[in-house]
Amino acid sequence: MKQLLAAWGLLAFILPAAAEDRRWVDLTHDLSSESVFWPTAAPFRMTTDFAGMTERGYYYSAYSFATAEHGGTHLDAPVHFAKGRRSVDQVPLDQLIGDAVVVDVSAAAARDRDYRIQVRDFQAWEARYGRIPVGSIVLLRTGFSRYWPDAADYLGTDLRGLAGVAALSFPGLHEEAATWLATERKIASVGIDTASIDYGKSRDFAAHVALMTRNIPAFENITNLEQLPATGVFVVALPVKIRGGSGGPLRIVARAGEP
Repeated sequence: MKQLLAAWGLLAFILPAAAEDRRWVDLTHDLSSESVFWPTAAPFRMTTDFAGMTERGYYYSAYSFATAEHGGTHLDAPVHFAKGRRSVDQVPLDQLIGDAVVVDVSAAAARDRDYRIQVRDFQAWEARYGRIPVGSIVLLRTGFSRYWPDAADYLGTDLRGLAGVAALSFPGLHEEAATWLATERKIASVGIDTASIDYGKSRDFAAHVALMTRNIPAFENITNLEQLPATGVFVVALPVKIRGGSGGPLRIVARAGEP
């Protein structure tokens, strides 16, 4: 019993000290009328129901909002691109919360805004940091979040509708790399700081299909990845729990040691 109490005392001493060496980073863009949405999606709307002093002398505010599932920082549930796969409310928490790695391809994306992240990019990362652990959340840093919320720079166009879709230009994940992550590394989920896991010019969304037919969700339009180290990251990514939804607004945060 004395040994057990001593062990608990040691943990109580160590854990607060360890926590001081770690910090939370918000990977979420604000949702507002300025948020970047897909060219064919209606923009975010927020209206005031009431804001001001009431007759009883206290302040009160309440608002209503309307949003597409896939706008701003959001989750793509597997059913988004794979019939019969998990909807938002069915995605297990261990695919939304867990250890993460950050793969930086910003140099390649700066040279080619239509860059597709390759298997060799992950192999180069592993040569430096070690094998991506099974069940990891893989975060892809292209550097494009620096353009938010300027749609012309972020999406490659500020056109709306089908004309906007045709003009999209931003980096994403190659379908072969998506398959490799799913089958060779058995990842839990993947996130990216662009508007889509697939690159902007994609017309078949093959990376989405490769991941989501295997019930792997994606986080899109994330930010602040430059504040995270390559390893030693812990992510909490909790979407609005929409029953049967193909996606939804996401609050995603990461905890990391000093890089």
